[in-house]
Amino acid sequence: MTNNEKYIILSDGTIYDGIGFGSDQEVLGEIVFNTSMTGYQEMLTDPSYRGQILVSTYPMIGNYGIDNNFSESKRIQVKSYVLRDLCDYPFHFSNDKDLNKFLTENEIPGIHSVDTRSLTRKIRKFGSKMAIVTSNPDINTALDKINNFGSYEDNNYVDQVSVKSIESYEVKQSHLKIALIDFGVKKNIIRILNSRGCDVQVYPWNFDFNNLDLNKFDGIVMSPGPGDPKTLLNDIKGIKKSIENIPTLGICLGHQIIAHIYGGETFKLLFGHRGGNQPVKEINSGRVYPTSQNHGYAVSDKNFPSDLEITHININDNTVSGLKHRKRPIISIQYHSEACPGPVDSEYIFDNFIELIKGKNE
Repeated sequence: MTNNEKYIILSDGTIYDGIGFGSDQEVLGEIVFNTSMTGYQEMLTDPSYRGQILVSTYPMIGNYGIDNNFSESKRIQVKSYVLRDLCDYPFHFSNDKDLNKFLTENEIPGIHSVDTRSLTRKIRKFGSKMAIVTSNPDINTALDKINNFGSYEDNNYVDQVSVKSIESYEVKQSHLKIALIDFGVKKNIIRILNSRGCDVQVYPWNFDFNNLDLNKFDGIVMSPGPGDPKTLLNDIKGIKKSIENIPTLGICLGHQIIAHIYGGETFKLLFGHRGGNQPVKEINSGRVYPTSQNHGYAVSDKNFPSDLEITHININDNTVSGLKHRKRPIISIQYHSEACPGPVDSEYIFDNFIELIKGKNE
């Protein structure tokens, strides 16, 4: 492993130093943090982190290595990974390689021995910022590069992570057929649907859904994904027509897009919700679920669309965490019901979705 000095320079000129590992390249992105104690491989390969520099708040990372079966997409999606302590010698029965090798193979730079507590406190107080991971400590050079790069919202990261053509995932004993709109789908969403007897066809985010043969499907799932939903609205065609005629589940970015379709608004959170124990309250039952979340935007409860009803709220800040249509079989959530690893309590939303389908069929 290389023992070279690296620097994280934020858009406000703050600089943090550390030691580089993984790839040696220089990268720019929005810097965010995740509070989960485990699941670093799933975080790194989550498409919702595309374009971002990820900070783990848990101090030691890498102790159980990398298992090739645990990735949630085909590659690492983060721009860079920031740690306090990197474990050089992982130990686990299913370990295939260490974290340094995983980042090197994917050409992703990492930086460890960083004061992640101070960095996280700064993000919490002043919000997520653009940043650069570099071997050059010159602040003026870094700020010029950050300014030239622009903001996180200027980029359509969904287009980078979505499939380019239709993909099929079928099971031997299929009961239902689901069309999945890929804004940045995690593998576990497909696994969960397959395990419930669903054949899944995955569609690119910018497919013209005016041409979707709804007679072929029992339901639609709108996946999570990276970035600001507003960057997608001019390019998504026919989705409203489709979801109004077939039971639909929206997850995270899919949830936000459903709100926009019916006249709602979204806003950027100060530092986002990213962690494994975010408390979400189901309003009707009063039950609180521990959820895994990864999003920087939320649906606004101001001027809320009359066609929709709020079903869940985040207890930490009372932001909207779930919706349903008042007349049509459309439900959505602002958390990762498919979290892996993470609490499985929230998988019930897939069962609710299937019940919606069965109710519509009956």
